[in-house]
Amino acid sequence: MRKTLPLLLLLLAASVATAQEHGPWSLRDCIGYALEHNISLQQQGLQVQQQELQLSTSKGSRLPSVSANASENFSFGRGLTADNTYSNTNTTSTGFSLGASVPVYQGSRISNSIRQDELNLKAVSADFERAKENVSMAVAQAYVQILYNMELLDVARNQVAIDSLQVERLTGMLENGKASPAQVAQQRAALGQSRLTATEALNSLKLAVLDLTQLLELPSPEGFTIIRPVTDLEGTILPDPERIYEDALLEKPAVKAEEFRLDASEYAIKIAKGAYLPSISASGGFGSNYYTMSSAPSNSFADQMKNNFSQYLGLTLSVPIFNGFQTRNQVRAAELSRKNQMLQLENTRKTLYKEIQQAYYNAVAAREKLLSSKEAEASAKESYDLVTAKYENGKANITEFNEARDAFLRSESDLSRARYEFLYATKLLDFYQGRELDF
Repeated sequence: MRKTLPLLLLLLAASVATAQEHGPWSLRDCIGYALEHNISLQQQGLQVQQQELQLSTSKGSRLPSVSANASENFSFGRGLTADNTYSNTNTTSTGFSLGASVPVYQGSRISNSIRQDELNLKAVSADFERAKENVSMAVAQAYVQILYNMELLDVARNQVAIDSLQVERLTGMLENGKASPAQVAQQRAALGQSRLTATEALNSLKLAVLDLTQLLELPSPEGFTIIRPVTDLEGTILPDPERIYEDALLEKPAVKAEEFRLDASEYAIKIAKGAYLPSISASGGFGSNYYTMSSAPSNSFADQMKNNFSQYLGLTLSVPIFNGFQTRNQVRAAELSRKNQMLQLENTRKTLYKEIQQAYYNAVAAREKLLSSKEAEASAKESYDLVTAKYENGKANITEFNEARDAFLRSESDLSRARYEFLYATKLLDFYQGRELDF
């Protein structure tokens, strides 16, 4: 523990320094870093490599298998001799051989297996791309949450500054006898509430930053900052969801992965049916042996290896006749798997359609919310300015001032949330059309 603690501290310091040296992170920076370092993506990448190995194994099944063998046998005790008598004899036998076999025809199962694994590799690769999309969307959501919390913190700190000036103003008026101690106390209480709101906003911002840095696999959120994008949402035109869906069917990896698996299921049926067909394999090899007997002289090792040398070639035909309905059931199981994959593909398409429709209607709702929030914020600000002027001239009490202030703060908060909800909703629609997530 004593040895690992300094190492952990050193790694932590290095990560903080990296975050600080990087400077403010844009959304593109965050997504790029997450795609490179996210652990779940690395695991998904290993699955792609495993499928590549499976494909390599299938292609290798076309190659011959070669094996070398060596044997050594010892025999002791009574045994039958060449002159048909029994005697106590010790014998040794040494053999060497090298053989190879190669599949000639396997009911097209090898070629179909290769094609199936090629499609499975494409499907797993599409799954990998889909995982990248999921991480990108999660990063974008976390990024927007930070932007929203930064806005709230700015509003809260601005209110603290305003309330601090009001406390100073009332304190000066109290010294001149133009304000009561109760008014000062009430304003100090309002200032305390504003500071509490600012503290809560700062804590929410820190938690949002922590969520994003964890998605990026950064060891610590210290020194991490993001860039506030300059967004102009005026005049944003929402695309037609039906057109988005048509484009997404051709581009989205979630759909492609299931289409590849559906194609692969056809080859699974062919592989199963291949067991009905005969198979042919060729084999060949050579070998030799050395033999000694204690009761008789033996030729030298070199002579026996030369004289006993043998070679062979063979062709084997195997015709399936009956195997307890195993092949039939395997074919039926493959056909059922194909039907299930067809349903899975249809379900994926419907899920994609639902996601796009939800994203579209969320964008429509966010746009309406943004417009109403702007109007509400303008009205709340006008009311707040009027009440503030009355309050400063002694024509409104502290309660009226605080009510107007709280209404204005809520309207600013609602406007910030509506702005970033609409921003994310529009970018999400762009993302479904195959565009990169960026602000």
